[in-house]
Amino acid sequence: MGSAPFSILVGIFIAYVLELPDDFFTKIIGTKVLQTGIVFLGGSISVSQVIEITGSYFPWISLFVLTTFALGITLGIAFGVKKKQSYLLAAGTAICGGTAMATIAPVMKAKSNELTTALCIVFLLNAFAVVIFPFLNNYLQLSEESFGAWAALAIHDTASVIGAASAVGNTAVEFAATLKVGRTLWIIPLVVFTAWYFKEKRETLGLPLFVIFFIGAVVLNFLFSFSEEVTTSLASINRGCLTIGLFCIGTQIDKEAIRNISIRPVLQALSLWFVVIIASLAILT
Repeated sequence: MGSAPFSILVGIFIAYVLELPDDFFTKIIGTKVLQTGIVFLGGSISVSQVIEITGSYFPWISLFVLTTFALGITLGIAFGVKKKQSYLLAAGTAICGGTAMATIAPVMKAKSNELTTALCIVFLLNAFAVVIFPFLNNYLQLSEESFGAWAALAIHDTASVIGAASAVGNTAVEFAATLKVGRTLWIIPLVVFTAWYFKEKRETLGLPLFVIFFIGAVVLNFLFSFSEEVTTSLASINRGCLTIGLFCIGTQIDKEAIRNISIRPVLQALSLWFVVIIASLAILT
């Protein structure tokens, strides 16, 4: 049906009703499908668009990332959340959700249950965001550019940012995708800081591969000036990958992990997200 919110909700429903096994194929391919779609999206965006969009917002993005991270740590202390779990939630909210948390977890040697809990909380918030952000825009009446920027700043994971923006329009998707890259690039300094903060070493400072391919696709578009037919086809592939990928992500819901979530990290994540949503909206309006 081409509906991002519908796709993820159906995936969650099926996961609960059928109790899919851990090795079910949708649980394996979901993230890869989404990341592949984002790479195709990059081929439909020109470098001039990226420079124009990101240039205006990147200072705000950087300040927003740093402030969100610091506030997340502060809230974690206030709510008495375990240090590593609090750090994971702060990093995931500030930068790019599950990607950031999965990247730094080995650096800080987080326990599996700490990472699982953080991922489940952020996953649920992202699933909610894909549905509620477009709904809120019916009342806020933001332009596509403003909505894309709001989604890029306020929603954790790249896939959910694109999913929410896709319900508003193609321009919103382009703004959301390019600005979210600005947040995602903060993974590199995050890994460096995490290694120092937790006194752990990491052999490589890897940027997520899909981000590198996304940037590469944008550059290819600039070098070869893809025709409108090509960019339209790439955008269509992106929408297909988005719909399928979000459905697959929905099937990954882990009921056992949800049952084991305590109230303290939930309060930290919700409080931080609420502040981020309001602050980012205030900046853009």
